[in-house]
Amino acid sequence: MTDTSEPAWFPIALRLDDVRVLVVGGGMIAANKVRLLLAHRAKVDVIATRLDEEMRRWGEDGTITHIATTADEGALRAALPGCRLVYAATDDRETNRAVAAIAREMNIPVCAVDDPQPSTFITPAQIHRGLVRIAISTGGAAPVLARRLREQVESSIPEGTGELAIFMQQQREYVGQACPDISRRRRVWETFLDGAGAQAARQNETARARAILDDIIAGTTTRGEVWLVGAGPGDPDLLTLRALHMMQNADSVLYDQLLSPALLDRVRRDAELVFVGKRRNRHTMPQEEINAELVRRAQAGQRVLRLKGGDPFVFGRGGEEIEALLESAIPFQVVPGITAANGCAAYAGIPLTHRDCAQACMFVTGHARADGTLHLPWDSMARPGQTVVIYMGVSALPALCARLEEHGLPADWPAAIVERGTRADQRVLTGTLASLPRQAASAGVGSPALIIVGEVVRHRVISPA
Repeated sequence: MTDTSEPAWFPIALRLDDVRVLVVGGGMIAANKVRLLLAHRAKVDVIATRLDEEMRRWGEDGTITHIATTADEGALRAALPGCRLVYAATDDRETNRAVAAIAREMNIPVCAVDDPQPSTFITPAQIHRGLVRIAISTGGAAPVLARRLREQVESSIPEGTGELAIFMQQQREYVGQACPDISRRRRVWETFLDGAGAQAARQNETARARAILDDIIAGTTTRGEVWLVGAGPGDPDLLTLRALHMMQNADSVLYDQLLSPALLDRVRRDAELVFVGKRRNRHTMPQEEINAELVRRAQAGQRVLRLKGGDPFVFGRGGEEIEALLESAIPFQVVPGITAANGCAAYAGIPLTHRDCAQACMFVTGHARADGTLHLPWDSMARPGQTVVIYMGVSALPALCARLEEHGLPADWPAAIVERGTRADQRVLTGTLASLPRQAASAGVGSPALIIVGEVVRHRVISPA
C-alpha cells in the first residue's frame, strides 16, 4: 500500500558529523546536495558512472567516496547498509523513484529531489552564517519558492553574523556569572544586539565588543551614534544591505520629503520617525536645526539614522552634517546609496557615458537661489562630448535650457527628464533643449525629477516586454 503521509523535514540542527549518507547521481543536482552535506560534516558516498567537475575533484581528494557504477538494485543494496540518509539526485525521475523504493524497503530515510511523493523527508532551503543556520520550507510543495524566500531572507542578514554568534558563544559563561538573574541577562544581550556592540562583533573587533558588553553589564549609559545613510533614488529594492541593516536597528530616524513610504516601511517598527522637511522652497526644519537635533539625540544615547534619498554626499548636505557631528565629538558612520543620476538614468535606459559621444559626466544642482537666479558653470556645462545631469531643476527647466543654448549648445541638443525615477510610476520624457520645457509643462512633470542633457539621450534603449 502506498504511504500518502507527508515527508518529514530534514532537521537542520541534526548533527551529521561522520554520519554516512548515500547520494545517487553525479551531476549538478547531486553536487548541490553533496555541498550541503559536506557543510554538515557528513561522510558522503556517491553512486554514479560519471561525476561533474566539482564532484570529480571531491572524489580525487578523498572528500567523498565515489562508487563508479550504475544505480541498479544490486549496487544499492550493497551500498545502503550503514547509511543514515539517502538522496536520489539524478535528473531522471523514474531512477530516483526506484532508489527511493529500495531505501524505504530498508527503512532508510530518503529524499527524491523535487519529488515529495516517494520521499520520506525533504531538505529545506538553508542559510548559513557560521554557527547561525536558518531553514525555509514549503513542505515540498514549491521548492523554487523556498529558494526565492531564502534569497530574500539572506539579503537581510548582515555579513559577519557568524562572527557575532561566535562572540556571544564565547561570552555566555562570563555574562551568566555577571548576571545570574535570567531576566537581566536577557536584557543585557538584547541591548548588546541592538547597539554598536553587535556591529563590533560582526567586524571581529572583539576587544571593542567586549568593552561595550562590559558597559552594558555595569549599567553605564552607552554613547549614541549617528548613521548617515543613502536610501537610493526611490525603488526600495535598491537599498544596500548595510542601509537596510541600519534602518532596522535605529532608535530614531530623521527623514525628508524625497523618501517614498515604501522605504520608510522598512524601518524598525518601534523607531521614532522625525520628518525634517525639505520640500522645494520650504524646510520644515532648517539645516542648522537638523544638525543640532542629530547631536542632541546622539548625546542622549540614541542610534540616530539620518536617512537621505540618493547618496548623502551627492547634493545631500552630508558633509555639513558630519562637520557638526565632529565638532561635538559624536561618532558617526556614512553609508553610500545609489545616487539619482545612476539610478534614474539606468531605469530610464539612458547611458550616462557612451564611447561614441560622451567621455565625461557632470552632476550639477539646478536649485535656484532665493532671488531666482541660477549660478552655474555654464561654459563647462555647454560642451559636446559629455553628459550633464541636473538635480533639483524642474522649476528652473526653461531657464536651464535657455542658458545652455546661450552658451553654445544647439536648440536641437538632446535632453530628457525622468520623473519619480526608479519607482513604479516613473515617467520619462525625451526631447531637445528647445522642446523639453514645453513637454514637461504639458505633462505636468513635478518633483522629484532629474534632467539629463547630452547626446546619450539618443542612445536610450527600452527592454522588449
